[in-house]
Amino acid sequence: MNNQTNPTPIEQIAAATQRYRRQYDVLADRVGSLEHDVEAIKRRRMPGIKSAVQAAAEARSELAALIEQHPDQFQKPRTLTIAGIRVGWMKGKGKIVWDNAISVCRQIRKHFPDQAETLIKITEAPVRRALANLTTAEIKRIGATVEDTADEIIIKAVDGEVDKLVNALLAEAEQWEVAA
Repeated sequence: MNNQTNPTPIEQIAAATQRYRRQYDVLADRVGSLEHDVEAIKRRRMPGIKSAVQAAAEARSELAALIEQHPDQFQKPRTLTIAGIRVGWMKGKGKIVWDNAISVCRQIRKHFPDQAETLIKITEAPVRRALANLTTAEIKRIGATVEDTADEIIIKAVDGEVDKLVNALLAEAEQWEVAA
């Protein structure tokens, strides 16, 4: 600093940045520790979860086989709720499929012209990523504009794997402040 009592603006910014870096590092360490703990818990619990998934799948298969063997038990009503589980038979929802979407659209227009607008999805929209390759003049020529190009303050760590989560938590903290 050039003078202890009167630091320059860049010296003030540097000092504030260093304070922020220290606080950011504390937060990053704590988030990293949390992620480490979560991974350790996952590793510890995963064998039990996998065996529970396998056991539940086997029990479901056994139940499905019993229902399939005894359709007469589900005439009226077609389903029963036992132990909080609904079992029985129900009409499948089905799935509409086609080989040629253009042909189906053509047939809709032919047989249901009054419903074509409802039955056919027509999507036409500019591709933002491709438009970003145009110059500002070219963008104006097609009737679009570029917004929010003013300078913005940036405060972003340039290192670390945990930064995305830390930044998300910081953004969330800003929302907490706004809500308070």
